[in-house]
Amino acid sequence: MKKYLYILAGLLLVSGMAHAQKKNLKRVNKLFEMRAYKDAAEIYETKERNQEVLQNLADSYYYNTSLQKAIKTYRELFVEYGDSIDIDYHFRFAQALKGVKEYKEADKHLKRYYNKPFNTLAFIEETDKTTPHTFKLKQIENRNSSSDFGLSFYGENKVAFASARNSENPSYSWNNLPYLDLYSATITSQNVLEDIQPFSEAINTSSHESNAVISKDGKTMYFNRTNTTRKKTDEDRIAHIKIYKAELIDSIWTNVKPLPFTSNSYSTEHPALSKDEKTLYFASDMPGTYGSFDIYKVSINDDGTYGEPENLGETINTKHREQFPFISEFNVLYFSSIGHQGYGGLDVFRSNLVNDTFDKPVNLGSSINSNLDDFAYVVREKTNKGYVSSNRTGYDRLFGFARTQNPLTMYQVEGIVQDLNSKELLTGSLVTLFDESDTVIQDTIVGDDAYYIFKIEPNKKYKVRGTRKAYIPQDVEFSTDSKGLVQHNIYLNLESFADAEERVKEKEDGNVQVELDKIYFDFDEAIIREDAAITLNVLVDLMKKYPSMEVEVSAHTDARGPDQYNLDLSKRRAASTLEYLVSQGIERNRLKSIGYGEMQPLNECVKEGICDDREYDINRRCEFTILK
Repeated sequence: MKKYLYILAGLLLVSGMAHAQKKNLKRVNKLFEMRAYKDAAEIYETKERNQEVLQNLADSYYYNTSLQKAIKTYRELFVEYGDSIDIDYHFRFAQALKGVKEYKEADKHLKRYYNKPFNTLAFIEETDKTTPHTFKLKQIENRNSSSDFGLSFYGENKVAFASARNSENPSYSWNNLPYLDLYSATITSQNVLEDIQPFSEAINTSSHESNAVISKDGKTMYFNRTNTTRKKTDEDRIAHIKIYKAELIDSIWTNVKPLPFTSNSYSTEHPALSKDEKTLYFASDMPGTYGSFDIYKVSINDDGTYGEPENLGETINTKHREQFPFISEFNVLYFSSIGHQGYGGLDVFRSNLVNDTFDKPVNLGSSINSNLDDFAYVVREKTNKGYVSSNRTGYDRLFGFARTQNPLTMYQVEGIVQDLNSKELLTGSLVTLFDESDTVIQDTIVGDDAYYIFKIEPNKKYKVRGTRKAYIPQDVEFSTDSKGLVQHNIYLNLESFADAEERVKEKEDGNVQVELDKIYFDFDEAIIREDAAITLNVLVDLMKKYPSMEVEVSAHTDARGPDQYNLDLSKRRAASTLEYLVSQGIERNRLKSIGYGEMQPLNECVKEGICDDREYDINRRCEFTILK
């Protein structure tokens, strides 16, 4: 009996422990839902490491940028639970790996997530060759603050930015830093912030304020403010963000109100004004997004009202985060994304507005994007100077930059393909670029303008080749020098075989043929006679002169005799002719043989008994049509 009492007591103890574990998890899960990731991680580390604990612990480290700890925990999660893990954990694991430049392992998880191959190192190499600018960054000196971001232009030499410098503010549970306030300052030519002043209490409250954008006349401000109450969503308890508008009246910021399309049920954030200040760009996770935060735009009407927010579409937006839009005076959209392929975390991209549509985004490259978050990019296009924020040092920091044209994008070869003699543009020609080892690098079929262009690299040797049916290919070799010629204009002047060789003629049907003396065969035979060989040697010499020339050998009979007999005989004679050419050193893959029998007469002698021998004789022939 005592034995059973021990068993019962043990079961009750286990049950009690399980209940306590569940109760304690409920508490820490609430912290996780409220995005108090630092506190949540500390408690998760003390819990039994089941799937739920490992998932939330790994995500807590990931969202708080403790990437080495996140990677260690994600690895443990995948080892223990494998295929039962939701596919989104592959994405976050990959981002954590990219954050420490473990690109090959990251690619394996991205391949699993996107169900297609990924090669981040190849992407990085290609991007650095093609991105429009290179950047020289310098961290902005900002004393008495451990976290600043979102610097924007404010008049000629003033700036506005968000900072966690106010130690009197309550701490944010995400990272235990003070809540953000907005500040104005002047910035020196040495990138030092001076005369730093907080905006008034009408702007800065007990909540977060950030990402201010101020109109050119300095009288209107749009900015973020986080709700003081949290709303329960399907999964998380979140304090959403709204965009507010404020007006400067008699040097006082007033009339501070949320924009009418904001909501307590979703976030709107990161306002940016177009050059004419008639369009406001922003990020939001409102219903209708592609997944997480998308970039939107909304019209600002003359009467101060607003149109309906418009999603910029799937060219810009992905199922992951697109945030921090900025629209330049040249109508270039800059924004940060974790969904487009990048270096790790948020990267800055650019997209040109062409015919009222934004084109495919381009990553700004490794001179500005790091393996962590890079965001809140602003630039004055004409001076090529601007600012960007990044947490590459562990905290959000402000960086000033100067940009120059990427020298690798300057190296190019371009030109047109034209007929050597008539100067006619040769639409549809093939242009091929080779490296010094004769390996094909790129090729293109030229369009109606016969124009081609290839991006190339400095300090390398290249060859460009133009080819076209019935034309002699042209090769032009050149080299690039980082201190010399970076752009090459090469006109490819192709000469047709018909112009170069007297025996080559263009027919009325457009075919180009090598005209030889007539080849004779013995009756009912396909053997190449001695006199036929002498004639065919003219073609042999021509094909050896032009190693790229390819020829179709066709044999034809007259209409006398049975149809099938004539067809079979013509096939044998064409094949025999081809074999002779091969025996004289012409590669087989440059030749094609076909017998047409009596199907392609040159006159009206289409049946037996209606023509004389001379007329029938015209149709008995071999033809040599140039295929290439």
